[in-house]
Amino acid sequence: MATHRPCRPARRAQGFTLIELMVTVAIVAILAAVALPAYSRYITRSRIPEATANLAAWQTKMEQWFQDSQTYQNAAGTGCGVAAPTSAYFSFSCSATSATAYTLTASGADSMAGFTYTIDQDGNKKTPSVPSGWTASDSCWITNTGGAC
Repeated sequence: MATHRPCRPARRAQGFTLIELMVTVAIVAILAAVALPAYSRYITRSRIPEATANLAAWQTKMEQWFQDSQTYQNAAGTGCGVAAPTSAYFSFSCSATSATAYTLTASGADSMAGFTYTIDQDGNKKTPSVPSGWTASDSCWITNTGGAC
């Protein structure tokens, strides 16, 4: 007696079709086009507090110097009495225009170029320059592209 073997269905090829791969690549490209600029803005915003925190701490040191010396200027009268902070993304400078007035400045470097933050002896905070797409301010330190302080 002959045994009858059932027919096996044809075996389907394993793997992905070219269309499936192209759709996947297109989806990844769209996600990258949205995510990379957002991530770049996030990194920029995360570096701003380095400038503003250093300026605030420096201002406190300047006030302590004034209490001890009765002047904001150094002994030679050519600059500020307190050394500038250091930072990877900002350079700091001080202009002590008189014994009772100064302006502290943080200027962006490298990836933060274009940002400038200032504070004076009265605590007036300003953002005189920012990169394009940001809004400058004469009354606060800008921390976001929309001009939020």
